[in-house]
Amino acid sequence: MASDNGKTIAFQGAEGAYSDLACRTVHPDYTTMPCLSFDDVFAAVTEGRATLGMIAIENSIAGRVADVHHLLPHGQLHVVGEHYQPVVHHLLALPGTKLGDIKTAHSHVHALAQCRKFLRKHNIRPVIKGDTAGAASVLTDMNDKSASVIASELAGKIYGLESLAADIADERGNTTRFFIISREAKTPPPGNGPVITSIIFRVRSVPAALYKALGGFASNGINITKLESYLIDGRFTAAQFYIDFEGHPEDKPVRLALEELGFFASEIRLLGVYPAHKFRSEHP
Repeated sequence: MASDNGKTIAFQGAEGAYSDLACRTVHPDYTTMPCLSFDDVFAAVTEGRATLGMIAIENSIAGRVADVHHLLPHGQLHVVGEHYQPVVHHLLALPGTKLGDIKTAHSHVHALAQCRKFLRKHNIRPVIKGDTAGAASVLTDMNDKSASVIASELAGKIYGLESLAADIADERGNTTRFFIISREAKTPPPGNGPVITSIIFRVRSVPAALYKALGGFASNGINITKLESYLIDGRFTAAQFYIDFEGHPEDKPVRLALEELGFFASEIRLLGVYPAHKFRSEHP
């Protein structure tokens, strides 16, 4: 997909991937840039080859996707937005193929995991590939009507495949959350609608360390929407925490909560302050 405004948005995967679909949905006027890995997306944005990056970070069925706790803290990039992309998996095959002919389904490990029941029901063996759209592009070069891929409808259109079944995920409402990253921070002003703040911090591995660090959020009525922990530096003596919470750092309750966090945590890193996606209010 190309545009004439000089702006490019990078994503992990091949053309037609769900990340590509997210890019086209959020920024239809941008050129999309396929990348082999999340590291390549970060490099493209850092080096100025892409204006923005679209990073899948979690899925409502499969859980965490990208390890943002590893990628974001070591770069100079900022989270400037979030996007919730509905994921509608299609079983795609070569033209003229029947569902009963299919023996294997090729796709990304997360897509396969999200369609376990469908695959088991139809006795289709999952085959792990690097990404959904990449698997679709390979299938077009194969003369094998026993093979299929799980990918988006967009991938089917791009690579000339037919959809044998639509919306085949085990659970309804399959949705992937994305971060939009940029070299420049784009913090919205306070009082201009609901915002989400994302930070990373560290605490010592001592009793009640996390309880004390987060106490200010509870006492100031700040809603933490996501909390994840990770061991760091290959040791078991310290942990790093990633949190999303509702509110702007300049709001008084948030400011007080962050001040209290500073007493008990170290290496606090602001990843980004960005408008809350409408999905949050539509699916409380």
